[in-house]
Amino acid sequence: MRTDLHLLYICGSHYRNCCKLYSVVVTNTRTLAARLTGVQRYASEIVNRLDSKIECIAPAAALDGVAGHAWEQLVLPTKLKGRLLWSPSNTGPLLVQRQVVTVHDVVPLDHPEWLNPKFAAWYRFLLPKLIPRVRRVITVSEFSKTRILEHVKVDPSRVVVIPNGVDSRFYPRTEKEHADVRSHLELPSPYYILSLGSLEPRKNLERLLKAWAMIYEELPQDVWLVVAGAKGKAQIFRDVNFDVLPPRVHFSGHVPDQYLPALYSSALGFVYVSYYEGFGIPPLEAMASGTPVLTGNRTALTEVVADAGLTVNPMDVEAIADNLVRMVNDATLRETLRQRGLLRAKKFNWDDITACTWQVLQDAASE
Repeated sequence: MRTDLHLLYICGSHYRNCCKLYSVVVTNTRTLAARLTGVQRYASEIVNRLDSKIECIAPAAALDGVAGHAWEQLVLPTKLKGRLLWSPSNTGPLLVQRQVVTVHDVVPLDHPEWLNPKFAAWYRFLLPKLIPRVRRVITVSEFSKTRILEHVKVDPSRVVVIPNGVDSRFYPRTEKEHADVRSHLELPSPYYILSLGSLEPRKNLERLLKAWAMIYEELPQDVWLVVAGAKGKAQIFRDVNFDVLPPRVHFSGHVPDQYLPALYSSALGFVYVSYYEGFGIPPLEAMASGTPVLTGNRTALTEVVADAGLTVNPMDVEAIADNLVRMVNDATLRETLRQRGLLRAKKFNWDDITACTWQVLQDAASE
């Protein structure tokens, strides 16, 4: 898989020259009022770097659900005045052809059963119609591009892969910072494997817990599994009994953004055995924080981690368990993965990603 930015799109000196000739681009920032997720982080990182080169347009007040989509489809097109629109968050107005849309994944097309039925129905209607109409589609992995082309008839050259980046806040932290975050989040031990993400079916929490139940007795008694992230709707977990957990599992709930760097950095390792990801920012943040990672080997995660982490079949509970034991018990392995991860994370730089994105917008505007 090609993940280096210079292999993905024309950037560098060409970017610096074309910046002098930019046209006005309008950015659809309707979703930035929502709680910061991977999609919102992507948009905010690039929007902040483009700054004066773009105009951001959003509703006067935050709008969710039907009201938000109605504003986007009916009101936003009236504000463009012929300018190019960039919609960075999986959605955009169908009436606007002079548009670039970023599609991070096509979960609604691949697995609508994982989503709220109304949400899934809307995106299953929208994406197959929007993608062929716009001038360019940006997506964040070769995997996501493959899935887009599987579902939608569109010229592959109009679908451009530009990966996500990692924020400079994520780097190895001091022991004092480690102690402070453990105290603030009331973690039960300084020695823990961290799992982070919204608690939804594709994150594969059930198999992770089964794997932990198989091996916790083999590990030192002060090693815990810490699961951080906002809990999804109860019906998503109707087949999992969260009242009966294996020993030494701690659910921290949602972790405020400012605590994430030290939470990653303090962990013995980071496990992310999701079986569907359009990209996978958390493993990248963990690697940048100097934390060894264990991920699933499906979808886009191997593009992010490459040989800098352990990868397993996310459906294989025993393989997950065996690699958790390796990660905890083998200090030499952890140090090797730590060094590889730090080097790997440097390849995903938001400044370079912004340069590539701006070039795509310029190309689309000049058509």
